[in-house]
Amino acid sequence: MPDVRLASPRGKWLLFTTILGSSMALLDSTVVNVALPHIGRDLDAGLAALQWTVNAYMLTLAGLILLGGSLGDYYGRRRVFVVGVAWFAAASLLCGIAPNAPVLITARALQGIGGALLTPGSLALIQASFHPEDRSRAVGLWSGFGGIGAAVGPFLGGWLVDGPGWRWVFLLNVPLALLCVPVALRHVPESRDGRAHGRFDVLGAALGALALALLTYALIEARGATAPVVVSAVLGVAAAVGFVVVERRRADPMLPPDIFASRQFTAVNLVTLCVYAAFGGFFFLVALQLQVVAGYSALQAGTALLPTTALMLLFSARSGALADRTGPRLPLTVGPLLCAGAMLLMLRVGPDASYLTDVLPALLVMGAGMVSLVAPLTATVLASVDQARAGLASGINNAAARAAGLVAVAALPLLTGMGPEAYRSGPAFDSAFDRAMPICAAVLVVGAVLSFTLVRRPAPECPHPECRTHCALTAPPLEGAGEPGAGDTGPGERGTGGRGAGEVPGSPAP
Repeated sequence: MPDVRLASPRGKWLLFTTILGSSMALLDSTVVNVALPHIGRDLDAGLAALQWTVNAYMLTLAGLILLGGSLGDYYGRRRVFVVGVAWFAAASLLCGIAPNAPVLITARALQGIGGALLTPGSLALIQASFHPEDRSRAVGLWSGFGGIGAAVGPFLGGWLVDGPGWRWVFLLNVPLALLCVPVALRHVPESRDGRAHGRFDVLGAALGALALALLTYALIEARGATAPVVVSAVLGVAAAVGFVVVERRRADPMLPPDIFASRQFTAVNLVTLCVYAAFGGFFFLVALQLQVVAGYSALQAGTALLPTTALMLLFSARSGALADRTGPRLPLTVGPLLCAGAMLLMLRVGPDASYLTDVLPALLVMGAGMVSLVAPLTATVLASVDQARAGLASGINNAAARAAGLVAVAALPLLTGMGPEAYRSGPAFDSAFDRAMPICAAVLVVGAVLSFTLVRRPAPECPHPECRTHCALTAPPLEGAGEPGAGDTGPGERGTGGRGAGEVPGSPAP
């Protein structure tokens, strides 16, 4: 039985280290976009290198996050969390000292591996360790502080970029990890799932990541039907087909195909793909637009984005409560439409744009749309499957969102005709941005139509605090669910991120 009390010194240290660890990955997901123009200038990198700076991280994180949850349940959640934090810090150090773009991109991919190990474990440790009477409040605090971190992330990133330099966006993780790891080893109890069998779907994870990598390469490098691009696209499709075949044939797949037998689950994941593809493209481009075209400094650009995440932090809980009464169909239809309207409003942002009349209205509408849809989306995913599969469903939904953002960042410059040097020219980038925003808006409208036509069954009230207080700019919150299993060797509760994350084999996730 989990027995750590929130008011105890151990409980406070446990909460502190899990918040600190998860915040490292969360901050890097939100602050790097603000630093991109400076990274490009300092490393003499083209637009493709900036795309890879974002996508290399998302690629390994999306491809391995389900596997990361499984490893934690079998080998020990604290152990895998600590390894993830240390790995993430080492990769961050390499990012911070990278002498050129290829080294930075490689280091970002390594960062994503660390993120895939530590992200599922942070919430799983809280749920596996705290006494049932304190668990909900502990998770709420974890989620709330994570939301605050996401809200201030772009501001912090801008301050670092304009002050000590963009490298400190990454180097800051090193002292945070040096604080986090000893606290975790001293104060966090180990836990694992006694039912975890130690058989991991490494082949499935490798094929999934390979398919994403090859298709992303084809999209980023497609400036014509060159042989490497064509070969990459063909091999990427082949890897994707191989992934589906492997998952259908394995007795214990990372992504069980039968979970998509739920029409609601399938529908909500299709909506997730649309919504987070648009978000990924928007937040990648808007940070560049504000700096390259509107003439903002990195700090000004980061500060400009605060209203969106602040609205989510303040009103997500109320939005979730409203969705409990109306059902998910209405907010999952209205939310994407509001976000689509916000992206069209961003067309007003050009040279010498006024923040109050041009930028702020669009970001407020964007925040209102995200408030409307993020909490209901997460709750609906969890309600669409049996409770025993909530962690798996949430992990799939989270990975789908990250993969959608990955593809959007790769595809939008191609679709809008951005050249390798577009981010160095205000008029060229502004023209491409004006073509990109309607594309993102159209994808959101597709998501709204899918919600209206396919999302039917009302979702029950979602009791999990992490559904509600979350600034999910890059992916829905990972969710843990269930009660401690009889076979647990530690105070293990169903964790987040995959079959191994406490999900009972054979029983029906930002």
